[in-house]
Amino acid sequence: MGPLVVLAYSGGLDTSAIVPWLKETYDARVLCFAADVGQGAGELDGIEERAIRSGAVGCVVEDLREEFIRDFVFPTIKSGAVYAREYLLGTAMARPVIAAAQVAAAREANADILAHGCTGKGNDQVRFELTYGILAPDLGIIAPWREWSFEGREDLLRYLAAKGIEVAASLEKPYSRDRNLWHCSHEGGVLEDLATPAPDDLFLMTSDPCDAPDTPQDVQIEFEAGEPVAVDGVPLGPVALVEHLNAVAGAHGVGRADVVEDRLVGMKSRGVYETPAGTVLRAAHRELEQIVLDRRTLSLKDQIAPRYADLLYEGRWWTAEREALDALFATTQRRVTGDIELRLFKGSVSVRARRSPFSLYSAKHVTFEADDVYDQADAGGFIRLYGLQERLASELRKSEENALV
Repeated sequence: MGPLVVLAYSGGLDTSAIVPWLKETYDARVLCFAADVGQGAGELDGIEERAIRSGAVGCVVEDLREEFIRDFVFPTIKSGAVYAREYLLGTAMARPVIAAAQVAAAREANADILAHGCTGKGNDQVRFELTYGILAPDLGIIAPWREWSFEGREDLLRYLAAKGIEVAASLEKPYSRDRNLWHCSHEGGVLEDLATPAPDDLFLMTSDPCDAPDTPQDVQIEFEAGEPVAVDGVPLGPVALVEHLNAVAGAHGVGRADVVEDRLVGMKSRGVYETPAGTVLRAAHRELEQIVLDRRTLSLKDQIAPRYADLLYEGRWWTAEREALDALFATTQRRVTGDIELRLFKGSVSVRARRSPFSLYSAKHVTFEADDVYDQADAGGFIRLYGLQERLASELRKSEENALV
């Protein structure tokens, strides 16, 4: 009996071809693992039957939506991490939770090998295999796209036809897409030409801002210790909250980003992303931090957030570094509690109102009117001390110049 391989399976063309290829190349038994991270649009419908039709011994389907948002998305919101200045890391966040659950399924089945359908050009191969290596260093890894001789979709369709395996796929696939509860990414096709704007029919989660309602919509996001817990006064769990904001913000064309990013393998690539709920939550969280955190803590967060984004983008989630950074961010979030009111209109997000029991904003101190809490004469001494070193350095330079005359 050959080895048991657990394959990260989507039910699409690539992984449908991988199942018979693993069987004939490695004399393997293949158990498929499919994760529900909120792909939507019926993508997982009938996936068990598809896997078995391709030759798998079975298919494990696991709902990871709650874990994905609670344990991966929310910590990333707290960190403020954004990659390439605009990318809210939707694909990068989903990979470690999928790979970890795949490892757990492999342990349950006493499998020998883990496999995935990632190409040798992308980031996902790194994200999956780093997780495998950390959580299951004793298991083998097979990455078919780095081994087989197939060069494209036509080859795969021909191969499956020869095997008598039917798939709902064709040569007409203008874009490569990855969708989950947090976002939808679009790559390939005409997007590979940086001079070509994203076509109007590309988008799945957001309306064209030009066609969005002519009346703005205000939403109120409530946070507790840095985590969103309610919208417009209605408490919502992680999945329901993101689903609701996706619908509301998406209808107003909020959350589109056209990004040229640096892949781990060295090339620049273009991705068009839709992250409606994420865009709203990031704006609200940043604004709440702005009134609750002191200046130096905010500065520290802004310095470290790119490192967290790099860590996540590069697949290094299951590391001591990430745990240490999460501990730091958890400390900064203790008082990030309150609510932010935002206005959504024609693709834009703007802040309307801010409230927090821990706000450091004091109207009594900042007012231009008369007050009895701030002695303006104190500012003179502060300025003299604040500029003391620069003043001393200037005096030294002048004395040196006089000595040379």
